[in-house]
Amino acid sequence: MRPQFEMAQIIRDYGENYTQNKEVLKHHIWVLNALKMCRTSELGGHLNRCDSCSHERISYNSCRNRHCPKCQNTNRERWILARKEDLMDCSYFHVVFTIPQELNVFCLKHPKELYNILFQSSRETLFAFGKDPKQLGAQMGAISVLHTWGQNLSLHPHVHMIVPGGGFTKENEWKNCKSDGDFLFPIRAMAKVYRAKFMEKLIHFLKENKTPIELSLRRKLYDKNWVIYAKQPFKGPEAVVEYLGRYSHKIAISNHRLRAISDQKVSFYYKDYKHGSVTKTMTLEADEFLRRFCMHILPPKFVKMRHYGFLSNRGKEKLKIEQLKSGKIRTDKTKIDFKEITKLNLGFDIDACPCCKSGRMITILQFPANAPPIKINDLRKKLKINK
Repeated sequence: MRPQFEMAQIIRDYGENYTQNKEVLKHHIWVLNALKMCRTSELGGHLNRCDSCSHERISYNSCRNRHCPKCQNTNRERWILARKEDLMDCSYFHVVFTIPQELNVFCLKHPKELYNILFQSSRETLFAFGKDPKQLGAQMGAISVLHTWGQNLSLHPHVHMIVPGGGFTKENEWKNCKSDGDFLFPIRAMAKVYRAKFMEKLIHFLKENKTPIELSLRRKLYDKNWVIYAKQPFKGPEAVVEYLGRYSHKIAISNHRLRAISDQKVSFYYKDYKHGSVTKTMTLEADEFLRRFCMHILPPKFVKMRHYGFLSNRGKEKLKIEQLKSGKIRTDKTKIDFKEITKLNLGFDIDACPCCKSGRMITILQFPANAPPIKINDLRKKLKINK
């Protein structure tokens, strides 16, 4: 079902006031403008006509921005199809690396650098335990996805890692985790190593940036127990693919979570995980809502999904060989048309006529961005089309 409220409406109603009265970064303004124009005449579009009943429909172009709530479905499904090719017949684990809230001030000031440190520290921690003969003694693989938000749109940077339960030895032989799929590595030991690696990189960065960390804060961060959360292993490869879809192209808030937009206020649903994951409603001033949303706009060209080890592009030869050993035949990679993805994975045929249900919608005209409104009767005369 189409949601009743959209981010685009919030930006159209309150975005100009927010950007004029607040100090907003240029790339934040660019993203807000893209979301506001998504699927409107400002981006152009095309006119379709049914080849059976002559029903006509105007479709506007998408902004394709990775922060847009309306532009993620097809990208997500295409990404999941590609990940299916990399599945192994083994246990999989979901590991989440978080950082203490005391570091949020640095994330706001240096998001690119802090998020890179988060990626690097979590990867190095996982792979250090993987290489340890006492734990696994093999090269691992992982898919890491950055999320920066909590349910109430607060800043909560963390990475979700999908980790196969094993790796390749120096002899290029596959080796399963010693736990035989019950758990990955000792979480408390991982948390201590992760904290040390993150703090070492953070202190080095701040020293280079000539903004040394205060001694009291430094001690507080070292004294804290850093959180690493490991969920139970998945039940088979198909469950892994289904789970990946939840995290791969997720954004800070979807349109379906918006409840009301009025009187300079925005209300939305959120889950209160501190009280049993109960669904509640939060209402914010429009400026505060947009401020929180902008906190989760990533720096330009920042890569939010990363593939490591034998799941990286450079390391997939070992993966292909192991898949052949187990009898899995990889298919040739061909880019699937978005219409086919929508039909097969989302159950919606874009070209089906919504009127007669039997005809096909054919594009008869394309119009550029910011074109004048289309008058169907004038268009028919111009194209000499009789309905």
